[in-house]
Amino acid sequence: MAQESQIKGLSALNLNDGDKREEFKIKGLSALDLKNGEKREVEVEGIEGGKVLLAKIGSTTHAMSSNCTHYGAPLKLGVLTPEGRLTCAWHGACFNVATGDVEDAPALDPLAKFEVYEKNGAVYIKGEEETIKASRRKPDVKCKAQGQEKVVVIGGGSGTIGAVQALREQGFKGEITIISREPNLPLDRTKLSKALIADKSKIEWRSQDWYDSASINTVSDEVNSVDFKAKSVSTKSGKSFPYTKLILASGGTPKFLPLPGFKELSNIFLLRTVPDVQAILGAVGEEKGKNVVIVGSSFIGMEVANALSSNNTVTVVGMESAPLERVMGSEVGKIFQELISKNGVKFQMEASVDSAQPSQDDKSKVGSVLLKDGTSLPADLVVLGIGVTPATEYLKDNSAIELEKDGSIRTNEAFEVEGHSGVYAIGDIATYPYHGPGGNGCLTRIEHWNVAQNAGRSAAASIANPSVAPKRFIPIFWSALGSQLRYCGNTPNGWDDLVLQGQPDEAKFAAFYGKGDTVVAVASMQMDPVMSKSAELMRRGNMPSLSELRKGTSVLDVGLPQEIKI
Repeated sequence: MAQESQIKGLSALNLNDGDKREEFKIKGLSALDLKNGEKREVEVEGIEGGKVLLAKIGSTTHAMSSNCTHYGAPLKLGVLTPEGRLTCAWHGACFNVATGDVEDAPALDPLAKFEVYEKNGAVYIKGEEETIKASRRKPDVKCKAQGQEKVVVIGGGSGTIGAVQALREQGFKGEITIISREPNLPLDRTKLSKALIADKSKIEWRSQDWYDSASINTVSDEVNSVDFKAKSVSTKSGKSFPYTKLILASGGTPKFLPLPGFKELSNIFLLRTVPDVQAILGAVGEEKGKNVVIVGSSFIGMEVANALSSNNTVTVVGMESAPLERVMGSEVGKIFQELISKNGVKFQMEASVDSAQPSQDDKSKVGSVLLKDGTSLPADLVVLGIGVTPATEYLKDNSAIELEKDGSIRTNEAFEVEGHSGVYAIGDIATYPYHGPGGNGCLTRIEHWNVAQNAGRSAAASIANPSVAPKRFIPIFWSALGSQLRYCGNTPNGWDDLVLQGQPDEAKFAAFYGKGDTVVAVASMQMDPVMSKSAELMRRGNMPSLSELRKGTSVLDVGLPQEIKI
């Protein structure tokens, strides 16, 4: 009893005798003196490099992993909300500080939680050394499938991993089958264009053992039809897979240029899969020194140009006056252009492609790209980055479902397909009602990694707990454009005004995009956590107006209300 009287501030987890956890002292802290809403990174004595994050919500101080489980960003830089939601400053991953659980993509692993308390004039945590060092815990997905429920997921991307993991985390015990035509398990596709990683084992999110332990069947095959009446999926190999619930997550198909030479000549590449990266790197060769033409000043095009810029001559061809002008505006697009130009990348903007011309040495290979103004760009290889179309070929002749004009599938807020109970569409193929600022329920299709994974989590929640209302989220994406770009929001109805804060000439800025006086999207570089804070303000209907921002208001100084309004 005497010892108990000396222990204060115990978090929600209980101390248990006989477990493997040890007691560790927090360096330089004599009391749990955090204020409500405060977070603080602290060092753990006795563990080299060991750190935890303390965060106080109400009267309770929580101790948890100090780094985001996505790419390792320090969570001390993140945004803590009044209800205890912690958002990473880099890519928008969100965690519940009371449980450590993931609330929003792109993180898959939850944070580890540790008991924290005062004792004898010091502060201690209790946990396993290995877990403290790992700065994460593995989700509990082990399961032996049982019952009559069968979920089939078509596709192997971000939405798929979000859905299948969330199904098991939320207690779904039925069968789960993933059918994917890609020669790999779900992986971090963002690293294909940003870093050109060709080894699938380095970027697959989970091992085959993980899927096996969760009783998730992985099938390498291509779907050619769905019988919605019989509730069955058929594949090119002749197999059929019955389902009680179906998740369509087939992603996007990169567009090809319908111009002379582009289909006939080799060394012209699309980029969507690991084999695509392997082919590109094979054409570049170890010695490099190649002339590379990137057609399209899109995010994919710009990222690939940046990744190939070392020891190659890279030229980007774009139709706009500045890269990404349609999304970001010319003023911000020129910042990206200047950044990547410093890495040696050249640009041909406001240019149109006429044809791909054969090499003089090998008529079967591309040798140059001819522009409509007569400019000829030497090309040992060409990479096309001109967008994607929804990969719904297997549904185009299906009278039971009506596709949108772009080939996408209309859904409700829970990503359930209209007219098809128990069928969900997520990711690049989904057109859904957007309720963020300026959205007003407008139907939109968003090709972002985070959106797909969050949609997968939403579909899983509806399947596992049908009575739970769909959770709305603010879209977030990021890009490697010579520096790290963060972006939140969406512009389904366009934008007509822009406020720039910071030092744009140094590529250190926050760009606020407005429709009227309402901020509908925010982009930033080197100004963390402006993007994450803006996303939380958007969720709560408390984002400053464009006119307020123009007068100098900083989003970092604006309070976060408790109520969620989207």
